[in-house]
Amino acid sequence: MMSSKGFSQSDTIQKPIVLTKPVAKLVIKDLVQYDGLSKEILTVRSLLTETNNKLTTQTQLVANLNSQILNYQSILDNKDGQLLAQKNATEAIEKALKKERRAKKLYQVGSAIGGGAILLLLVQ
Repeated sequence: MMSSKGFSQSDTIQKPIVLTKPVAKLVIKDLVQYDGLSKEILTVRSLLTETNNKLTTQTQLVANLNSQILNYQSILDNKDGQLLAQKNATEAIEKALKKERRAKKLYQVGSAIGGGAILLLLVQ
């Protein structure tokens, strides 16, 4: 069949690469540094995820507190309206009471004058 060097078994055998001692030390140093950086990036990513979760929670908390503030403001506005309506009603009742007192005094004075007139007529 085909017997070419490209298909030969002897060409696919790899020979080990021999590094000198200083180069080997630098390669080991780079590999260790890569492993450390890989772990550091995982830690930074998890820290970033936690920070984003906290930020999301705090954003929701702020939105909730703003909603509560708006609700409390609405309640205060309603209470102010009720207080004003109560004040107006009290003033109207006081005016009506003064009017009734004046009418009562007028009836009392009229009754006293009428009683005095009857006595005068009886005495004559």
